[in-house]
Amino acid sequence: MTASRPAEPLGEELSRLAELHGVATAYRPSPDRTVPAAPGAVVAVLAALGVDASTPQATAAALAARQQELAERLLEPTVVGRHGSTPAALDALPDGTRLHIRTEQGETRASADQLPPGIHHLTATAPDGRTAEAHLVIAPDRLPTPTGRSYGLMVQVYSLLSRHSWGMGDLGDLGELTAWAGRSLGAGFVQVNPLHAAVPGAPTDPSPYRPSSRRFPDPVYLRVEDIPEFAYVGEADRDRLRGLLDRAARLRESVLEKDALIDRDAVWEAKREALELVRQVPLGPGRRAAYVDFLAREGEALEDHATWSALAETHGSDWHRWPAGLRDPRSPETARARTELMDRVDFHCRLAWLTDSQLTAAQRAAREAGMPVGIVHDLAVGVHPDGADAWAQQRYFAAGMSVGAPPDAFNSLGQDWGLPPWRPDRLAESGYAPYRRLLRALFRYAGALRIDHVMGLFRLWWVPQGRPPTEGTYVRYDAEAMLAILALEASRAGSVVIGEDLGTVEPGVRETLRERGVLGTSVLWFERDWDGDGRPLDPGRWRADCLATATTHDLPPTAARLTGEHVELRDRLGLLTRPVEEERIESATDVGEWLALLSGLGLREPATGGGRPASEEEAEIHAVHRFLLRTPARMIGVWLPDTVGDRRPQNLPGTWDQYPNWRLPLADADGRPVTLEELAASPRLHALVEVLRAGLDAGQGGGGGGGP
Repeated sequence: MTASRPAEPLGEELSRLAELHGVATAYRPSPDRTVPAAPGAVVAVLAALGVDASTPQATAAALAARQQELAERLLEPTVVGRHGSTPAALDALPDGTRLHIRTEQGETRASADQLPPGIHHLTATAPDGRTAEAHLVIAPDRLPTPTGRSYGLMVQVYSLLSRHSWGMGDLGDLGELTAWAGRSLGAGFVQVNPLHAAVPGAPTDPSPYRPSSRRFPDPVYLRVEDIPEFAYVGEADRDRLRGLLDRAARLRESVLEKDALIDRDAVWEAKREALELVRQVPLGPGRRAAYVDFLAREGEALEDHATWSALAETHGSDWHRWPAGLRDPRSPETARARTELMDRVDFHCRLAWLTDSQLTAAQRAAREAGMPVGIVHDLAVGVHPDGADAWAQQRYFAAGMSVGAPPDAFNSLGQDWGLPPWRPDRLAESGYAPYRRLLRALFRYAGALRIDHVMGLFRLWWVPQGRPPTEGTYVRYDAEAMLAILALEASRAGSVVIGEDLGTVEPGVRETLRERGVLGTSVLWFERDWDGDGRPLDPGRWRADCLATATTHDLPPTAARLTGEHVELRDRLGLLTRPVEEERIESATDVGEWLALLSGLGLREPATGGGRPASEEEAEIHAVHRFLLRTPARMIGVWLPDTVGDRRPQNLPGTWDQYPNWRLPLADADGRPVTLEELAASPRLHALVEVLRAGLDAGQGGGGGGGP
């Protein structure tokens, strides 16, 4: 339906209707300011939820229908409880209501007392004859949390090349990094960028935060030589394979020695051709059995993903432009196409299996190296509207909507991320099936999971298509259900969860996440006494339940922050909204306040010139990390570029083709690419690691005074 925009402000009936569907009619960009939502946004969002509010008459009818539905409803479609207690929704049922529960474990019960954790099926019958069926989620009170303090490395996998890479970092490199970091550096984890499957294109969108699928990983990260069948490619194809290896070497050398950017499209083209050759080698009985098990485990979701991939090869990667019948994953036309393209569908299924296997091997290498956590994977907040998940799960996505952020003190225009949001009503009706299957898939090879924009478990800013982000509004999700399923799946895997909770956070959200065991994210430059004098926050006042870092992939490396080079970069690209001198003064003041605190705590050591640290810059970076160790944070993250003095951010928000986002290799202070082998021998890295290990061995954390 087409939602027309009312000329008048929100009326009482429209406001009540929106509230009953979890659609906000106002938002607060700051504690002392409330902004009403644009009426057109509320009407458009309701339309995306299947509710017609385009006229006063339609609004009144929809409100009456919703009120009647809620009055007659015995239970919500998904009911949540915690292990060891009866869900409150069941206690509120009319006296005499009969329950029939079929547990996930196969039992049948008439009571909800002491149910095991799981997703159960519930039927309730009230004395007045009303019945209801619901998904009953019973989850642990809290998620697993780290058993002790540790530090770890944070890396964009594509950026770390070894002498075996094909022009970008791969899962073989990740396995090597984790094994070395655990055994030689005493690291407890390695955090990586999202490794979700990308939408193919010309060129492919390099951002790992706009994936085709969050459920399946990207085969561009495969280490082709590590596939067992690689060694048995037939003699007739050996010359062609050698040619591909030569091409891979040229791609690697262009990045490492000729100042070229990472070209994932060229890397993928070479790998795809090699994988086609490898696929011709028959699987042995054991490997065949493992592949069949993978197909059975992943079921329809994998078949859909592989079908979309095969269709994209023929019709392009935007499924909205495909022939009409193929836009529906359940249509007869799609079924026929799947049969016709069965060989290509199997190829993409095989790639998903191989990538899953190498991810599992990388996590196993991390644990065998002694890492208590291992690999921390990253879950992007959404998916590309043209990709496989948006095609296969259309009923769960809100058509015509995009996720973003409202205007705030940092961005007066708001943000539109171009990612379709999940419909909360459809999620609840399904028992959150796509969400829990996604989590279960990722937790198979994740020692921990970082959830990008974790506030999205509570609410998301929906922007109607064709309208600016200022004309959006918040839509609420059932956070209790989202967190319960997260706790259930994380506990089953024994995995930790870290929420990226930077920026504007709704009151009570951080407290709820902490109560459920979700760690937060604290970045040094943002940790100030915002409710007091605004000065840098003393380490003893930091929260313990967090991953503490100096920077992230969206921020300047620490060396650039300390020197002010990030201001000069933004000035060169025309990104400043104020005179450059004002920006320089503000940056220098910010850094100066932090360095004064570090000096006051006795954390800065003099540079020795010929020893370690070799420069004042390195001494300051050491002091920053000594400070992080002084906080009570359970996990200390070290941005890998900081270990070698890299100045360049991996992503510069607000840019597209003005800056090579997501395409830069790890480099030293002079911009020279650094290989994994060189990294392992870097005196600068080892000097910083000594600081970290000494601090952890000394049991630092939770105090504000004393020496280093």
